[in-house]
Amino acid sequence: MPSPAQPSPDPCRLLFVKLKHIGDALLMTPTLTAVRENYPNTEIWVVVRQGTEGILAGCPAIDCLLTVTPIGSTSRGLGSFWRDLRTWFHLYRQQFDFAFELTDGDRGRWFAGTTRARQRCVNVSTHRLNLWWRLWFNRQSKIPWLEKHRVAKDYHTVTDFLPLKGEIPPLSFATPNIPMPKVARHLDDFVVIHPGTRWARKRWPKEYWVQLGHILLRRGHGIILSSGPDNRERNFAHQLLSRWDSCKYAFSTDGKWSWEELASCLSNARAFIGVDTAAMHLAAACQCPVVAIFAHSFACQWRPWKSPHVLLDYAGRWDETDENHLRTKAAKIMKNHTPDKVLAAVDRILRPTQRK
Repeated sequence: MPSPAQPSPDPCRLLFVKLKHIGDALLMTPTLTAVRENYPNTEIWVVVRQGTEGILAGCPAIDCLLTVTPIGSTSRGLGSFWRDLRTWFHLYRQQFDFAFELTDGDRGRWFAGTTRARQRCVNVSTHRLNLWWRLWFNRQSKIPWLEKHRVAKDYHTVTDFLPLKGEIPPLSFATPNIPMPKVARHLDDFVVIHPGTRWARKRWPKEYWVQLGHILLRRGHGIILSSGPDNRERNFAHQLLSRWDSCKYAFSTDGKWSWEELASCLSNARAFIGVDTAAMHLAAACQCPVVAIFAHSFACQWRPWKSPHVLLDYAGRWDETDENHLRTKAAKIMKNHTPDKVLAAVDRILRPTQRK
């Protein structure tokens, strides 16, 4: 591998491409923050999948945020093709100093590798480039990352070419002057629960959520039930609300809250309880104590980053696990995370009431 390129002392222009899911976009923010801290005059451009840009609204390190149509989207067609082509041409004209491909996929490589950036950088430790892509990327990092958190993977890929000093920062989501939504303003003692996920292997049993909600409400905690805009998630949240004792102190976001509104709520919540989703990572960004319920998510890569948390993973342990747990069905692992174990984790991490 060529020796790392030395950055110019003059302000430079950087491009970061990460065409993945919402949580993945948020996990890029510590790297962007570190770049801004080390190179305050740098101009930072970011390209993400359409629909994930909202989670980056609280990252002040970004100067320009662009989106491209996600693969498999129902909106993909000739119109979206021309829109994405215009985006690519706009990037091509910028003449970046560095372009970092953080997606590990061909589409991300196209947007980063075919720009006119002086240094076009990619991590090849697990995804070796074929001859075609080796023609486009002149900087290749072989730093291994499978045993690292995904935050560290992005950070070390970048710092292999653009030196960054100091520890990796926490996730970034600032909420200046964003009030809590009206329905939650009267709650002084509440937790945020996010039960929904489109991944079947991440789902905690419905009856467990019902039992957990009953107990929390009887203890005097209010509940903000976080839900994405997907109708299945919204319906699941409504089903839970209909089963709980006191709806006076339990509310659903009904998939209508912005990430800023949810973040303002998390900043005041006593804890967050949920599965491995973007909402869990947002809670970590807000330094809200997290109880994370995992099945087949690898804790070393996806656990809440630099925030107080308790993790329930394979066999109900509060620590990391290895690939052997993939032999056990996710539903069985989740069933082992009983409500009493989750409540014990909540008791360990519940913080004092934030609001006066």
